Amino acid sequence: MSSTTSTASTTPTAALSAAGVSIWLDDLSRERIRSGGLERLIADRDVVGVTTNPTIFAGALSNGESYRDQVHELAAAGASVDEAVFTITTDDVRAASDVFRPVFDRSGGLDGRVSIEVAPDLAHDAAGTIESAKALWATVDRPNAMIKIPATVEGLDAIREVIGAGISVNVTLIFSLERYRQVIEAYLAGLEQAKAAGIDLSTIHSVASFFVSRVDTEIDKRLEAIGTDEAIALKSKAGVANARLAYELFEQQFAGERAQALLAAGANRQRPLWASTGVKDPSLPDTLYVTELVAAGIVNTMPEKTLEATFDHGVVEGDTVTGNYADAGAVLDALAGLGVDYDDVTALLEREGVEKFIVSWHELLDTVRTALESAR
Repeated sequence: MSSTTSTASTTPTAALSAAGVSIWLDDLSRERIRSGGLERLIADRDVVGVTTNPTIFAGALSNGESYRDQVHELAAAGASVDEAVFTITTDDVRAASDVFRPVFDRSGGLDGRVSIEVAPDLAHDAAGTIESAKALWATVDRPNAMIKIPATVEGLDAIREVIGAGISVNVTLIFSLERYRQVIEAYLAGLEQAKAAGIDLSTIHSVASFFVSRVDTEIDKRLEAIGTDEAIALKSKAGVANARLAYELFEQQFAGERAQALLAAGANRQRPLWASTGVKDPSLPDTLYVTELVAAGIVNTMPEKTLEATFDHGVVEGDTVTGNYADAGAVLDALAGLGVDYDDVTALLEREGVEKFIVSWHELLDTVRTALESAR
């Protein structure tokens, strides 16, 4: 069960925490850290972790007066753009990790986590990803950090090696059940490697970030193109169904002999994390990907808008996942029956996900380049 500091046990976010969901915020900025805003979300909104990505950092830096002094210092020191981005982002993650340290301690290392991503340009470079992950981990130098690695084919090798080195990992950009199965395999193989190296398995934590709303966005587009009543009736059901089946896979895999042997040796289960939980379709309930995906031992990372909507009017009625596997399977079967190609959808979303983060990463580099040049 996730830890919470909320005293108002009647709030929807407190109810979500009580149901075993760890609420993480999908946002970070220096202003949020310095203003005490992050601490307030821990106290008032039951937030127990933070995820970042290149898009979030690009937004924070382009709007951030809080970075001005550091940019001037880096410019004076002759830092390159890459060095400046590395320093700025790791400083923010270290500071946020310190804010969350009491949560980390109270939850026995389960929560209080702050994630930072390897450069998206490395998504298809296993060796580069491993090197970057180790550098980020060493520089942030906090036990409650997590290094985000995308679940590309090449990323799987990196995940195994990085877990094997004793580093906690947030596996990101998972869309398909088959890729999720491979992610769990990489995690278990990494734990076996760490165990052979004499690393304390209890210190290694991991989450597997399963993207939800983007699945609906792509599949709904295809359903609208088909246009039949049967197709339209399936709109906005695939994302939740896919995530529910991911949780079923999580339960199955971690009940297996291989996982159980590692858990007995002190390892932690790799928790499923629901990402991309802000609704993209304004006609949908704004808490859809929160209230329909409640289960024990999961993480839901929310943009602030979704977090506030959940706090304001989310209806949390306990577990909405484990009793719904048959229905979830039926949704995917019905989509296949209509000719919606699940494998094509998830492969496209992975490619687009990597591409979007690369674009954001270059926007971040451009923002910092301009700031450095201006400071000089």
